[in-house]
Amino acid sequence: MLNGKDSAFTQIKYEKAVKSPSYLDILKKASRYDFNDRREITKFTYKQVSDTGLIKIRNDFKLDSIIGMGNEVSQILNLLHWVHNTFPHDGTRDAPKYSTIHDLMNICISDHKTVDCGTLATVLNNCYSALGFKSRRVVCLPKDSTDFDCHSINAVYSNTLNKWLWIDPTNDAYVMNEKGELLSMAEVRERLVENKPLILNPEANWNHRMSITKEGYLYNYMAKNLYALMCFVSGGGESKCNLLLPVEYKGIIPRVKMNKPKCTNNPDVFWVKPD
Repeated sequence: MLNGKDSAFTQIKYEKAVKSPSYLDILKKASRYDFNDRREITKFTYKQVSDTGLIKIRNDFKLDSIIGMGNEVSQILNLLHWVHNTFPHDGTRDAPKYSTIHDLMNICISDHKTVDCGTLATVLNNCYSALGFKSRRVVCLPKDSTDFDCHSINAVYSNTLNKWLWIDPTNDAYVMNEKGELLSMAEVRERLVENKPLILNPEANWNHRMSITKEGYLYNYMAKNLYALMCFVSGGGESKCNLLLPVEYKGIIPRVKMNKPKCTNNPDVFWVKPD
């Protein structure tokens, strides 16, 4: 009672906290692309096996023996396993200073140095190129501009399967459908959005210290980082890049603005078959 005549009522009401959307929820809302987007992006190019630096990598590290005499897919996977086993990952430290990729590989092996995921993907990219495979380092990006964690993996083109393959040297990982067929990054993203089955290779691991689970890796970590994809356009350098964005995202993701990427909403343009 106030002044003997007025009343003040207070109601205590409990409201259930709104649950934040999961990374998979965010990815599903960003599922739509525009296959009619005709904006031009920078043409992708790939280093040739005749490159002197690649020849040195191929010979000095005996890459022909490493990939073996099996079919194309087995060779791609053999090289993945070798790079994963030879160059330990540490995302908290910068890669050692180097002048060439060959120099970096020597330093890491002789001095037991670790590398981050981007450098690891660059090493594997050069090894694939040295053997004549068309390969890209792909930077997988989250939507959240305040989240500075991203992940780099490789997309390697298989002529026998006629598509790009998901190859992750950090985690010795590749992804399959329910039939055991290897998948591309585009297919993995689509299957995550559409709740279709995904199989992670059983030997996937981090530095042979920790097994990688499908739930943690695909449905959480990579669901976060498959929002946008960036590729440097040249196998020989990282000066120019292209960025694949879902339709819902307007503009350029802030963290990649310094790279001045050419943007597209059309995955067919981004994942064009190599010449």
